[in-house]
Amino acid sequence: MCVRTARLLLFFATPGLLCSQSPAPAQPSSPISNDRILGIIPNFQTVNDPTAPYKPLRVRDKWGLFVKESVDPYSFGSAAAGAALSQWHNMAPKYGNGVGPYFERFGAAQADMTTQNLFSDAILASLLHEDPRYFRMGPERRIIYRVIYALSRVAIIRRDSGKDGFSFSGLGGTALGIALSNAYYPPSSVSGSEVESRFATSLAASSLGNLLPEFWPDVRAKLARLKH
Repeated sequence: MCVRTARLLLFFATPGLLCSQSPAPAQPSSPISNDRILGIIPNFQTVNDPTAPYKPLRVRDKWGLFVKESVDPYSFGSAAAGAALSQWHNMAPKYGNGVGPYFERFGAAQADMTTQNLFSDAILASLLHEDPRYFRMGPERRIIYRVIYALSRVAIIRRDSGKDGFSFSGLGGTALGIALSNAYYPPSSVSGSEVESRFATSLAASSLGNLLPEFWPDVRAKLARLKH
């Protein structure tokens, strides 16, 4: 959702005359979406309307997006599920088995998501003047073009100027988050091959994850028509 600039109405009193108090100016709405896919999955990063005029995020909005994503209950649930799956299949980070290692996996999963959001959405996006949101192509284009567009957004990003560019903040934030995770991962999970695998997995998940916000509004509209 783009930033909406509030209109401030100024009333000046005519000399010698009293004027009524002007109403409080409307506050600008948040540029960060509150949308959720299926009412559960956060869709905060998505700009759903492809026709909306572009307005860049302020630095505080980018930090707000990072906080909103990181403290959402869904992120904790996702970390808990990911830790359970990792322990079940004994995947990295290999802390071992039991209750204690499970909570270590949970903490690592939550730290992974938080640090990558911090570097990508807040720090690098602010420093490099990049917009971390996903801008839908919309139903006006053919499905194949929309799929290619969604997958490509892992490497292409909207800059604050409104033009597209290479996603230094997205890719760099992922790399920095993975590098930082080596500080709390067990030694067996910080080898070169493990780091490369985590980086490739993160990029694949981010790329495929764009398909859901791209097509979810179409699915929601069809479900609404079926309901009626």
